[in-house]
Amino acid sequence: MSPNFFDFVLTANTSPISILVYHQIAEAPKKDAPFRVLYVSAGAFARQMKLLKMLGYTGLSMTDLQPYLRGEKLGKVVGITFDDGYLNNLTNALPVLRKYGFTSTCYVVEGLLGKTNVWDEKIGIAQTPLMDAQQLMQWQAGGQEVGAHTQDHVNLLNIDEITAWKQIAKSKTNLQTLLNKQVNHFCYPYGKFDERHSTMAKQAKYETATTTVRGRVHAATNVVTLPRIPVKPNTFLPVFWLEVVTAYEDEKSGYSRSMNMKKIST
Repeated sequence: MSPNFFDFVLTANTSPISILVYHQIAEAPKKDAPFRVLYVSAGAFARQMKLLKMLGYTGLSMTDLQPYLRGEKLGKVVGITFDDGYLNNLTNALPVLRKYGFTSTCYVVEGLLGKTNVWDEKIGIAQTPLMDAQQLMQWQAGGQEVGAHTQDHVNLLNIDEITAWKQIAKSKTNLQTLLNKQVNHFCYPYGKFDERHSTMAKQAKYETATTTVRGRVHAATNVVTLPRIPVKPNTFLPVFWLEVVTAYEDEKSGYSRSMNMKKIST
């Protein structure tokens, strides 16, 4: 596939927008456990959502966030995303989101619905249930959105282009058939991708794709390489506030929108 196959769309928001990324909404394991940073307790999550509401922010799914990314709407908004599709997102996060009238996007591993995070097993991360089809429908019925996270949570850089295309495109079409609803948003597993994969995301007709590049979304950011802000078990409320409403995360991570654009255009 030619790297110039598609003219990528850039955001046109007039002020930076934060997109938060969560994984498991559950108590973190002991301090020496691998990837403990991927947990946020239900209590901490509830306090964070309450703070957003108190500050006048609205938490939005990627679909609901798009008018703001395109510069068509202005307002105090924050994108809320969850990676992998854990059952504890449904049980612990959904009631809080509904309480405050927030929407969110959960990127699910289409080929592992109702199973566990088997991709983590070799590195010692505890196996945790993922939502099955019926539970995903409950998530959707609760006003939340489903996005795609490939079929098997693969590192796209470690597979050939044909397999990568299948992982990206089939996860979308299979989820659409299952849920009877369009799936328009994608997330790169492990944050691993290159220009071929972002091109594939557009060819598969995803409207956005999110990464693990840290920082807020600035104007002229590529819609298929959107940065996010990771929320960790030790993200206390003052830091959470700084990450969402100030340039704290941009400066800390060294994120630059020019670097983001260069990743795709060169």
